[in-house]
Amino acid sequence: MKTFFILDNVFKWDTMGKTKVILASGSPRRREILQLIGVDFEVVVSNEEEMPTSTNPLDFPTENASIKALAVSRKMPSEIVLGFDTLVFLDGKPLGKPHSEAEALEMLRKLNNRSHKVITGVAVAHGGQIIKAECEETEVIFRNCSDQELENYVNSRDPMDKAGAYGIQTGGARLIKAIRGCYYNVVGLPVARMLQMLNDLKVEV
Repeated sequence: MKTFFILDNVFKWDTMGKTKVILASGSPRRREILQLIGVDFEVVVSNEEEMPTSTNPLDFPTENASIKALAVSRKMPSEIVLGFDTLVFLDGKPLGKPHSEAEALEMLRKLNNRSHKVITGVAVAHGGQIIKAECEETEVIFRNCSDQELENYVNSRDPMDKAGAYGIQTGGARLIKAIRGCYYNVVGLPVARMLQMLNDLKVEV
């Protein structure tokens, strides 16, 4: 088993080889992505309810990811913990998960035939502290969908547990015209960003 330690704010370890990480998220989509790319991981949901303190909403995903990762890292200080948080932004304002079908339809009408940003914060924690935190941004462009198309999608119930009220990897794909950037970021786990961050820390997964 690896032993990790922090010296002069530099993350180091005493053995080589792949590392099992802790996913501080209950998202089935994030689990599927980690499984897809062959990462050895365990799910430990943070259940952390702290509110972000940043005055800039664009910083919320990174701050929220850090809150989740820290909550688990404090309980499991010897492990590498990954926290993620994804938000949809339209005109600089965050769109979270809808609380009702009416709210989901309202969100989709706002996004329809427009471009918006999806930002995912990625935080790596160890020893009860954040050792690296960054974010990934992807532009998503909706088709000009009819109101009936939007209503049909809402009636499928697929939007109800997803930021911005759509899932690009499920029925929401029907609504998308194009994306610019990382597809997996829109799903909720920017693979290239995460791997680069871990690589910078010399952590192999």
